[in-house]
Amino acid sequence: MVTIQNTELKEGIIEAIEKARKLSMPVLVSEVQRIHPVQPLSVFAAGRDQFVGERFFWKDPSDEVVMIGIGICKEIQSDQASGRFFHVEKQWQELMSHSIMLMEEKPTATGPIMLGGFSFDPLKEKTDLWAQFPHSLFHIPKYLVSVIKGEYYLTTNLLCSAEDDDSMYELAEQERKSLFNGIEKQELPQLTNLSQVNEVYPENWKKRVSEVVELLKAGTMKKVVLARELRLQFEEQIPVEPVIMNLLEEQRDSFIFAFESRGDCFIGASPERLVKKVKNNVYSTCLAGSIARGKTIKEDELLGNELLCDEKNLNEHQFVVEMIKEAMEKVCHEVRIPSHPQLLKNKHIQHLYTPVVGIADEESSLLQLVNLLHPTPALGGVPRKEAIESIRLMEDLDRGMYAAPIGWIDFEGNGEFAVAIRSGLLQGNEASLFAGCGIVKDSNVDSEYQETNIKFRPMLSALRGKE
Repeated sequence: MVTIQNTELKEGIIEAIEKARKLSMPVLVSEVQRIHPVQPLSVFAAGRDQFVGERFFWKDPSDEVVMIGIGICKEIQSDQASGRFFHVEKQWQELMSHSIMLMEEKPTATGPIMLGGFSFDPLKEKTDLWAQFPHSLFHIPKYLVSVIKGEYYLTTNLLCSAEDDDSMYELAEQERKSLFNGIEKQELPQLTNLSQVNEVYPENWKKRVSEVVELLKAGTMKKVVLARELRLQFEEQIPVEPVIMNLLEEQRDSFIFAFESRGDCFIGASPERLVKKVKNNVYSTCLAGSIARGKTIKEDELLGNELLCDEKNLNEHQFVVEMIKEAMEKVCHEVRIPSHPQLLKNKHIQHLYTPVVGIADEESSLLQLVNLLHPTPALGGVPRKEAIESIRLMEDLDRGMYAAPIGWIDFEGNGEFAVAIRSGLLQGNEASLFAGCGIVKDSNVDSEYQETNIKFRPMLSALRGKE
């Protein structure tokens, strides 16, 4: 059982209401307390009835940070195409500038946290597929359970207005006790039977790949990434919890995320960090070039060595290394990158991988880095502007948040964003899965098609679909 301690929350609410009246604007009050260990997925499941469509799950590959956001205290969103990173950051900073924080210590990933992400391309025509997700969408959760290097914390965030009174405290107490009482007894729902798997216009996608290859041969572009969609149908509504559980079991070394909005859920297990910022220390990942895992240790080693020596994949990888280095040097006075890639092995696929470490300039922010790095050549192409324009024109898919930045920022500007690949969108009893591959001038259509099939596997497996 999670014990909710008596704290200064009531006094904080009264102070925030008084401040809201003086400023004529809402004021955030945020309280952090330590709690006894609790199963993160049980917390997520406990919010199902009361806060369905308002939950967020996050786990980093090292298990150092796990976060479960329940309920929405404040939503930051925008459908503006230009300056979207700036607009989100401005709204966040304005909210933080007047907030009241009740915490004895300030661990990273506790207190006021903004959880969410951006669409891949705000200039791409939007379809009904992503109707529940604006181009920029972040939630400050009402209740946040953070597991930081084995320590457990509960953050309560409340937005107080001039019209509120101290009865807000009693309501919050009732709500969080209702949420956390008996949390250990939570039973996870079961996945329903998969009834149908449909490839969305596969022949048309292959035709587009051929057209892009001809464009690359005739022009100055070096690479364009094309993605496609699988649409799965189940007999009943897809519960989110067992999908997360399967991803935690099968893709432990990845970023596991689930982001609900208005009934839909964007979920995935990405191996790729876009950027992490801890004070002035910045970390990014070059991940491009992939091959399947082997059925035996020997076969796996042979495939890995083949990837490490494959000119096409090495060239693709180098595009990413050069771009990330150039982007980070704009806001970092030191950038360190190994001279050769290594292998990053996940359950179904292995990648060429190069870590990047930088020391950021004092005035640089995490969203400034996200803006500079998205999209990397691994998800867009080279040169970036021309490749994105080609994707916008030639790709039938509305990517939405697929292949885009998803992550979190805390009140001190620390945080982390992953590239939302190996992902899917759950909508009632249907799921859309997404996968893409980098097209270069010597690409083979059937090989690229098979590569996307490999990249569908993590989510297909998590949904227990046939591979």
